[in-house]
Amino acid sequence: MSTILECKNLSKKFGYKTALNSINLNLESGKIIGLLGPNGSGKTTLIKIINRLLTVTSGEIFIDGKAPGAETKSIVSYLPERTYLDEHMRVYQVIDYFADFYEDFDRSRAENMLQKLSIDLSSRIKTMSKGTKEKLQLVLVMSRRAKLYCLDEPIAGVDPAARDYILNTIINNYDENATILISTHLISDVETILDEVVFIHEGKIRLHEAVDDIRFVKGKSVDELFREVYKC
Repeated sequence: MSTILECKNLSKKFGYKTALNSINLNLESGKIIGLLGPNGSGKTTLIKIINRLLTVTSGEIFIDGKAPGAETKSIVSYLPERTYLDEHMRVYQVIDYFADFYEDFDRSRAENMLQKLSIDLSSRIKTMSKGTKEKLQLVLVMSRRAKLYCLDEPIAGVDPAARDYILNTIINNYDENATILISTHLISDVETILDEVVFIHEGKIRLHEAVDDIRFVKGKSVDELFREVYKC
């Protein structure tokens, strides 16, 4: 398998605060990977650097062999932690926007998923519940034919039924050669779909391991190991 993400001694500082501290990380294509850690551990900072929303203080990062830039925008599909859609737009207008902006956007895939959710294309976003907005945003992100999907807290703040739909959407709507990086602190909810986990804490990588090795070699669930490592 090829390397989709490579970090070499990657650091990010905000003034005197170190958000990421000399991270070295290699992620392969074709995996669903959990970026796991408590709030404030550096998860969102790393994802924003991948998406060129932040620049590094030192070190290097490569996405499919390329430094973050205009070219990698066509490689990465990003779901931010907070909803960014214009509340006054209707669903079909947002679909038009994504189709115009991203060459790899699959309109038919998006419309099929929205139909299964019984979301009317003429609905105005401001009339939707928080859970429905989350689903719409995820549908848009997963309807791109990207190589790397970065999902920042995709199941935070939604009810268990919505979480199940979101996780099913993730595993059923991506190319097997693509990689999904899921940032979350809700370990037990996502561990069943993960191939690998990366534990991050205080800006440092604490562990990067295959989920099967954790279960069969260590004899623990990811959630149990997480609680042991973080003493929570």
